[in-house]
Amino acid sequence: MEFKIEPAQRITRLPPYLFGRLNALKLAKRQAGADIIDLGMGNPSDRAPQIVIDKLCEAAQDPRNHRYSASRGIKGLRKEIAKKYERLWNVQLDPKTEVLACIGSKEGFSHLCLAMMGPGDTAVVPDPAFPIHNYSVALAGGNVVSVPLGNDEKFINNITMVIENMYPKPKLLILNFPHNPTAMTVDEGFFEPVVDVAKRFKIAVIHDFAYGETCFDGYKAPSLLSVKGAKDIGVEFTTMSKPYNMAGFRIGFVAGNKDMIDYLATIKGYYDYGIFQAVQIAGIIALRHCDADIIAQNERYRSRRDVVCEGLQRIGWAVEKPRATMFVWAKVPAEHSRGKGSIDYAIDLMEHAEVAIAPGRAFGENGEDYMRIALVENEQRLRQAIRNISRFAQQKPIRKAKPGR
Repeated sequence: MEFKIEPAQRITRLPPYLFGRLNALKLAKRQAGADIIDLGMGNPSDRAPQIVIDKLCEAAQDPRNHRYSASRGIKGLRKEIAKKYERLWNVQLDPKTEVLACIGSKEGFSHLCLAMMGPGDTAVVPDPAFPIHNYSVALAGGNVVSVPLGNDEKFINNITMVIENMYPKPKLLILNFPHNPTAMTVDEGFFEPVVDVAKRFKIAVIHDFAYGETCFDGYKAPSLLSVKGAKDIGVEFTTMSKPYNMAGFRIGFVAGNKDMIDYLATIKGYYDYGIFQAVQIAGIIALRHCDADIIAQNERYRSRRDVVCEGLQRIGWAVEKPRATMFVWAKVPAEHSRGKGSIDYAIDLMEHAEVAIAPGRAFGENGEDYMRIALVENEQRLRQAIRNISRFAQQKPIRKAKPGR
């Protein structure tokens, strides 16, 4: 008799992966020879600094770096992160107990949720959200309660009301500013009431700070850890993927509450042996010597942002220029989407405009009617994408023929 091998319940709890249809269509179109302009994923297309590449090649030649590494990250790397936090955000960290290197911030975030959450536990997550903020909780067996995303007092009040009216109380609050997908930002002072609420209700906080250095127009993103008492209640994740164009290197960091970092270190001790040591050594060089490269990269993103925002505004989309991230979050005019949801509209754009962008609905219910555009192509390609979208918008919708009587 045939039988079906069933997955664990944690797999069945995951919703359908909404990017799956888009990725399959993109692959099919490219195999058929279509030149798809891919603005769907926040995958940096610019190169890492040359000094980092050179150090990686040099370190890879040393057989001592071919062995298993320290799962928390080598001492010198953690020291450099602590120095960076002190330099940029006036935060003092003990590199031995309050910093850990992970295989990209996404891996660290997921494993920290596994270390902290289980059946019956609940996390509060704003909507829209980067998918792993929800799915890592589900994979750990926990539940997610969504609150509409915001960056003001009303948002904090909504979170407080949710926590007050839940029993048992949520265990975790997940935040992400500058925000993916919406590019929403917060100003100095935002995190003070967050820390107060966390202490009042004894709830832990994870702040995803992946775009903390990808800022424009003089804006400086505040760190959760810069608030007095923040290390008592939470941690913050940063990454080398975005500021240094080291996405494929897979190296990120978590800093803050030493107990939460110990929990993550325990999980990682069972799951992995740390990051390839040559990558960690290259990371040290980036942290020490590549501040100017970050500034230059941010200028590229700012210029691309202007091209996309001004182009979309000309064709009638509602969009504001973001102060941070590598994304533009734009509302689609009803006459363009022709009544379709954002997922179906994204499929239409790929089919007929040969442009791939991310549908807002893939990030939560409150993302419907919006699209996320990643600034990962050069300005010429971005202008072409806008022209393609505009031409498609001007086409008359295809009407199905009515059946004969």
